[in-house]
Amino acid sequence: MEAMHAPIYFERYDVQGEMSHVPPEVMESIRKNKVCLKGGLKTPVGGGVSSLNVQLRKELDLFASLVNCFNLPGLPTRHENVDIVVNRENTEGEYAGLEHEVVPGVVEILGSHKANIMKLADGLFLESCREVAKKYPGITYNEIIVDNCCMQLVLLEGLESRLEQGASAGNVGKDSIVMENKANPAALLLSSAMMLRHLQFPSFADRLETAVKRVISEGKCRTKDLGGQSTTQQVVDAVIAKLE
Repeated sequence: MEAMHAPIYFERYDVQGEMSHVPPEVMESIRKNKVCLKGGLKTPVGGGVSSLNVQLRKELDLFASLVNCFNLPGLPTRHENVDIVVNRENTEGEYAGLEHEVVPGVVEILGSHKANIMKLADGLFLESCREVAKKYPGITYNEIIVDNCCMQLVLLEGLESRLEQGASAGNVGKDSIVMENKANPAALLLSSAMMLRHLQFPSFADRLETAVKRVISEGKCRTKDLGGQSTTQQVVDAVIAKLE
């Protein structure tokens, strides 16, 4: 943000996944500012310890979890022109989601359900989806049983890492790479661009997103997960150098 001279000022807090509770001053800051840029928080293994991620979701009623899946220039993938978002219920009920393209030109919405078994709960979910779909006749609406949906995701490996949150590449990597300065900063940088758009600073968001994509596309500076040998800081420095 400083490199772009964006009109954003952060209140910084050091929160570790091993903590038993989110510090009250952190919650106060989030409620006051209405925006929070959060890095990954490790969930401790074992009983009796509540995940800080779950605490944040419940305390702030963050009921929707949006996961973006899209191609980046310069990175070969099995599928092209992928632009999908999964909207997952975060705070109550079973997992439920809609896959859709969120940019202008939405072409399809898919309701993933278990109504064949959970006839009341997911039956109500499908009824609600169908009622909303009637209001948008120009958008194709389809339904799929979640078992089949998961099978399709497994078959399409290029989508799996971003769409199946529990099995995403970022979740199965070593925790130590963050401390070793090897983690890929692209996700956090692109999340920062999303934050800037939310705050109505689209020009700054475009600059940051374009810089990230240019660095990845050129392929000269990449972290190990993308086939390179660069450190986290080296990638960040390369992105800063590309800011226009």
